[in-house]
Amino acid sequence: MDVMTAFNGKIVFITGASSGIGEACAHSFAAAGASLLLAARRKDRLEKSATDLRRLGAPNVHLLQLDVTQPMAVAGAIAGLPEEWKAIEILINNAGLSRGLDKLYAGQIDDWEEMIDTNVKGLLYVTRAVVPGMVSRGRGHIVNIGSTAGEITYPGGAVYCATKAAERAISDGLRQDVLGTPVRVTSVDPGMVETEFSEVRFRGDTDRAAKVYQGLTPLKPADVADAILWATTRPAHVNIARISLTPIDQANSLLFNRKA
Repeated sequence: MDVMTAFNGKIVFITGASSGIGEACAHSFAAAGASLLLAARRKDRLEKSATDLRRLGAPNVHLLQLDVTQPMAVAGAIAGLPEEWKAIEILINNAGLSRGLDKLYAGQIDDWEEMIDTNVKGLLYVTRAVVPGMVSRGRGHIVNIGSTAGEITYPGGAVYCATKAAERAISDGLRQDVLGTPVRVTSVDPGMVETEFSEVRFRGDTDRAAKVYQGLTPLKPADVADAILWATTRPAHVNIARISLTPIDQANSLLFNRKA
């Protein structure tokens, strides 16, 4: 398949599209000719990138201000799409975050709630709203953004890691539930990626966030977007169930090679 013309106006829906991996996916799929349905809480960030995405090759861009933690808002946004935007071909469930790095017994309950509401419930709400249409149309591909943190828990990250373990279970369960249909399900599980992730985790403490990446070369959002584009351009009879990718300086969520 020619990746540069792989989608030819087909609709790709990306949540959390205003930064990081979501924004990188928007750029990659624009260059592949996709029409982009982009959702984020920060619609102003989406609006700033829309012109560039059209210039890259997206024939159409439709923006949604959306908080995936609100089930009625999610259902209403999908049900209320203009007719020409309803036939979603690819869903990239990217919206997610981490908060804090406290020991579990000293953790902030509000942090737990936000991670669970976004990473688990938000994933479920969007999936529930979008996938029935894919099944009824007989085509579609769901890509859920997981993490190496869903494989091995690290100190101070119990709840975040649990949400990513839940993503893996949800992806595996959904793949079983759509068996017998042409709908595909992929979990893409990156290791360390240099995005706003650590700044969000540490609530804007840029110095602390910078230390996360100190002494090593992390993945870039474009690296993850490239893996997603590859997975979604395989022949229709091929389902890439899971992609795990890390920088060369990372073995898993516990082991890193930090240079002096």
